[in-house]
Amino acid sequence: MIDPKFIIQNPDAVKEAARKKRISFDVDLFIQLDEKRRTLQTQVDEIRAEKNAANEKISNLQGDKKQQAISKMKEKSDEEKQATEELRQTETEWKNLLLTAPGQISPDVPEGKDDTENVELYKVGELPNFKFEPKSHEELGKDLDIIDIERGVKIAGSRNYFLKGDGALLELAVLNFTLHKLAAKGFTAFIPPLLVNEDAMVGTSYFPGGEEQAYAVGVMRPGEQHLESDEKFLIGTSEVSVTSYHSGEILEEKDLPLLYAGISACFRREAGTYGKDTSGLYRVHQFQKVEQVILCKNDLEESTKMHQMILKNAEEVLQDLHLPYRVVAVCSGDMGQGQYYKNDIESWMPSRKNYGETHSCSTFLDFQSRRLNMRYKDKNGKTQFVHTLNNTCIASPRVLIALLEVHQNQDGTITIPEVLRPYMGGKEKLSKGPS
Repeated sequence: MIDPKFIIQNPDAVKEAARKKRISFDVDLFIQLDEKRRTLQTQVDEIRAEKNAANEKISNLQGDKKQQAISKMKEKSDEEKQATEELRQTETEWKNLLLTAPGQISPDVPEGKDDTENVELYKVGELPNFKFEPKSHEELGKDLDIIDIERGVKIAGSRNYFLKGDGALLELAVLNFTLHKLAAKGFTAFIPPLLVNEDAMVGTSYFPGGEEQAYAVGVMRPGEQHLESDEKFLIGTSEVSVTSYHSGEILEEKDLPLLYAGISACFRREAGTYGKDTSGLYRVHQFQKVEQVILCKNDLEESTKMHQMILKNAEEVLQDLHLPYRVVAVCSGDMGQGQYYKNDIESWMPSRKNYGETHSCSTFLDFQSRRLNMRYKDKNGKTQFVHTLNNTCIASPRVLIALLEVHQNQDGTITIPEVLRPYMGGKEKLSKGPS
């Protein structure tokens, strides 16, 4: 959530951020509501002050004068009730509109309408030069009996799958290697709740606006045809749970930055993607992820340094896996509401003959912390909102697309990157047969 004072004092900057991010936000209406809210609050305060003063006098009155004063007090009470209700409605409208306001946007963000206008910054790694016709991850998974999409669809519908045998072990190897790498760098590992309340979804800025992408959880009562909502939601990333961990708390500056690494299953409905990436493991409803989450001082230089660090961590994992990739600056139209600056990492996927997004790295400044009321006391005793950042350090099975396809051999085997072998019982290759 953006500071409402910033909107009032910088309306043109907010309008420009909304235009660049292609977000519908009525700045002028917000300013009108803010003025109305302040006026009504003053009105309510004045009525209450008048009532308090009148109350003190009533006790000293007698007879008709007392009855007249009581009658006037009743009128004031009715006036207060009406003004208070109008204030409540105005504040609700004001707050709901504020939740749709765009966060600030870095001057380094390229302007563009969608992901087709993201700007490549650099590439790392040589693309594979196969001396044979390479197979897709779907073909490899079927040949090696490590991926079963057909049965996944049978029991769970489209965009579902089974990883089995060495496929399951390979995913766990990738996740565990990444988590241990982060732990060695000082990150605290988290296995967070997969179910969260609405406050966590709003606090991390997934709601309002992203409701159609989230799975809501409910209970089916005997004899009922509809689910009764439990008002809980499956997370689409452990960012939601882990970033919310310190919600409502005041931290100490000496304890910052906080480096957290969440490992979890993630769930996304993929609404609005009908007919897009329907085959294979690129766009699925359930996946596993190791997410970096940072809470740091309210200082742009500090959060910029943290952004570069977590981006570098994710790049190191891909380098350890010997996977070619590129880093892009995400354009304004492809950014989320609260993101100040964002990079994507795209890994080379031979079957797509292109790079495919496998990681995102985002700086939010204090956009999320304001919603979560997550603050710290600086060295001067002043309370400030923390800056938050997050980055996908690894996400599977999407990274398995790159890993299987890039490291395939002519005989149909897959060479396991050396860093993963300790997690695979020392195995050097995936081949058909028992795990």
